[in-house]
Amino acid sequence: MMTFKQLEAIYWVAQLGGFSQAALKLHTTQPAVSKRVQELEDAFGTPLFDRSLRSARLTQKGEEMFRIAKDLLERRELAINGFATAEPPERQLRIGVTELTAMTWLPRFVNEVQSRFPNTSFEPDIDDSFGLRNKLLEDQLDIAILPDMFEDSRLAKTRLGKVVNAWMAKSGIFAPQAELTVHNIASQRVLSQGVRSATGALYEKWFKAAGIASANRIVSNNLMATIGMTVSGLGVAHLPRHCLQPFVDLGMLEVLRVVPPVPDVAYVAACKADRHSVVLDELVSIAVKLCDFDRAFQAT
Repeated sequence: MMTFKQLEAIYWVAQLGGFSQAALKLHTTQPAVSKRVQELEDAFGTPLFDRSLRSARLTQKGEEMFRIAKDLLERRELAINGFATAEPPERQLRIGVTELTAMTWLPRFVNEVQSRFPNTSFEPDIDDSFGLRNKLLEDQLDIAILPDMFEDSRLAKTRLGKVVNAWMAKSGIFAPQAELTVHNIASQRVLSQGVRSATGALYEKWFKAAGIASANRIVSNNLMATIGMTVSGLGVAHLPRHCLQPFVDLGMLEVLRVVPPVPDVAYVAACKADRHSVVLDELVSIAVKLCDFDRAFQAT
């Protein structure tokens, strides 16, 4: 087996022109250097130096081995210097989140990750649940924060928390404190995020369970647009309850009492099951610690 000591021997003998000079450079004896070169020659069955001459001169095969030795020794030096530096390695993380995550705790998550990995650069990708799942599986994302709506053995998931949603409308559309049913909601224009979002998929099932196949709807894949249309009185929408409490306090939105309720949305941090790493484990741990859908636009 070829060793770095043998490679150093042939390299410095060739560079310095002799075995004794190489021995001085390597802080060893001339016989030790000769032995290392001889071991290489025996291993490959060919002389590396022309010993008929007074100075150490490489044979044709010796020149090939010298180039190999030079390349491997330079690579070793780069590796040693890379690990010895005090600077942490640069990382590029591809993180996918839903719009709700982006408008609540994403800034705190980014701040914490950059504190943990100072040389980290981010490529935040905001998409719906299906889009995030597909990008994970296609290796376009390292980690995704998304609703737990997929049973897929290719994904490793860690539970983060849940989003409590409620039907909301502009104040005055319904009688105050009235208890409403799914049919009351269906009688209004429904502002939907579409079935590619977890919320949209959940209340699609909710309507179907009540025998309502369709409703008057405006579909938007943008949560902020849906909130804006609800505040403007265009219809009713199933929105995150707690982070929109300031709108309720200001009288811009009213929380409707609807039975039966639509289930809450559980969220997970998901990675590809075959992409386990210490860095991804750390990202998941940070997400578990910081996940908070109850406050909008959280400061770092």
